Amino acid sequence: MKNINLLIIIALIISSCGNKKEKSLDEVLKSNNLTELKERRNQIDSKQQELNDQMTLLNEKIAELDTIKKVPLITTFKAKQEVFNHQLEIQGNVTTKNLLVVTPEFNGILTNVFVKEGQQVSKGQLLAKIDDGGLSQQLAQLEIQANLAKTTFERQKRLWDQNIGSEIQYLQAKSSYESQAEAVNQLKQQISKTNVTAPFTGTIDDVITEQGSVVMAGQSQLMRIVNLDNMYIETDVPESYIGSITKGKDVIVDFPILGKTIETKVRQAGDYINPANRTFKVEVSVPNTEKNIKPNLTARLKINDYTNKEALLIPQSIISENADGEQYIYVISNKNNDGEGEVKRVIIKTGKTQGDVIEVLEGIEDGAEIVKEGARSVKDGQTVKVVEMQTESTNN
Repeated sequence: MKNINLLIIIALIISSCGNKKEKSLDEVLKSNNLTELKERRNQIDSKQQELNDQMTLLNEKIAELDTIKKVPLITTFKAKQEVFNHQLEIQGNVTTKNLLVVTPEFNGILTNVFVKEGQQVSKGQLLAKIDDGGLSQQLAQLEIQANLAKTTFERQKRLWDQNIGSEIQYLQAKSSYESQAEAVNQLKQQISKTNVTAPFTGTIDDVITEQGSVVMAGQSQLMRIVNLDNMYIETDVPESYIGSITKGKDVIVDFPILGKTIETKVRQAGDYINPANRTFKVEVSVPNTEKNIKPNLTARLKINDYTNKEALLIPQSIISENADGEQYIYVISNKNNDGEGEVKRVIIKTGKTQGDVIEVLEGIEDGAEIVKEGARSVKDGQTVKVVEMQTESTNN
């Protein structure tokens, strides 16, 4: 009987202990009891480790039994050597050396204008006439005197050849004739300045001064003449390109206003660097057969400054960078017939960029299969499946 009572008492004690309610996490936190806090943390750590172990076992068993594997889907392309032409894009203005505002060389009244706007003229053609202020009458008188001096000299020379007369008489006649002839020539040159002639073949773009106006030598603007045959584009190029942009380089010129693009070459590259903006002048010839390219027209230039005939090009969007500042991409290795392969991270060294592509100098070889779509989400060593492999060139 005593044994039975003892068993009942023990059962009641165990029951009371088992029914003791465990404190919630909030209650433990509010208790501020260091011992209880550490015990609860240890309990949670044990449970977490147990769950991790169970998850690992489950994943291994699922991978063993699941015949349809869940692998990331990506697209790739093969790197291949191709010609890479890098271009400096810069803006310039159309100009011509045959664009001139004509000014007079003589002061006076503009008595005649012989051309009108839009008229084609030839080099040396008379464009306008300025009143000579009586110089023509002076020339007539000087020519009479010069003719008399010439006659006198010729007679004196014949006598001198016959040993008749003195040497001083001969020399005086000769000097007088030469002096009169020089005076006539000088006055003719002065009168010729009253004629305004075309300095080159071209078109009269604007008649600025009207007939009857008083004009001043070197100051008054008479008319503008232009020739659209020998056009060129002038631009300032940064000094860093002085070794790569030289005479003969290929240039693509775009005229946005005209909707026109032409291919031409650099005709001159300056040797002087402007200290104010650290640039040098470049001239690009512009064929203008249709005469629709005008001076001061804005143009966009693409000047070839670098060429690699065996370049490996990739899209810039697939390049990532690690904590050390190194650039890397992902390539596919160990690819099977089902398109599944392993992702491998490769450190690369890049060169010049053009548009959306960049030149790879080190890190990959011709024919390497590179991850394109999905490059930002895969990891080194991960198994992936290639759903599409592009074969076209990346250099658009």
